[in-house]
Amino acid sequence: MGEAQEHTPAKLITGLISADTARFDSVKKILEKKFGEVDSETDALDFSCTAYYEKELGKNLKRKFFSFKKLIPLCKSYEIKLCTNKIERKCSASDKKRTINIDPGYVTLAKLVLFSTKDHTRRIYIARGIYAKLELAFTGGTFQPLEWTYPDYRTAEYIAFFNSAREAYKREIMTCGLSG
Repeated sequence: MGEAQEHTPAKLITGLISADTARFDSVKKILEKKFGEVDSETDALDFSCTAYYEKELGKNLKRKFFSFKKLIPLCKSYEIKLCTNKIERKCSASDKKRTINIDPGYVTLAKLVLFSTKDHTRRIYIARGIYAKLELAFTGGTFQPLEWTYPDYRTAEYIAFFNSAREAYKREIMTCGLSG
């Protein structure tokens, strides 16, 4: 029988979507106050794989990813999604529509996991209305999409960012003497 063990802390990532790219900088500052220093970020990338967010956020959407230097314990990781939902509400327009979408998740040596408030067959309930979804698996020396992976998460730009975040994570856990 295996023995239960605490999981090695993971590398926090966030993906932001907005039509107003100036929001990325202001939300980055808020996220850094909550989760610590950003150690890597992408340029603003086109987000055109779906029209899902256009009604609320507008057209010509952009996406930007951040990874954070401070590793996160997974035992209460659902609290991150609750926090980012509060930040979204705080940044909402006067008509209560969001001006930014924040998708938090984490990278480990084996996978990229995203948090969601929506239940689905591929999502596992964590706590307080938050679910976890395996988005990418690390095999063959790179992150690989799965049957259900979102189209944008299949792109070379996204996968390169997550591979880079994984390498930084690998160095961090090795330096600290943690296992992955």
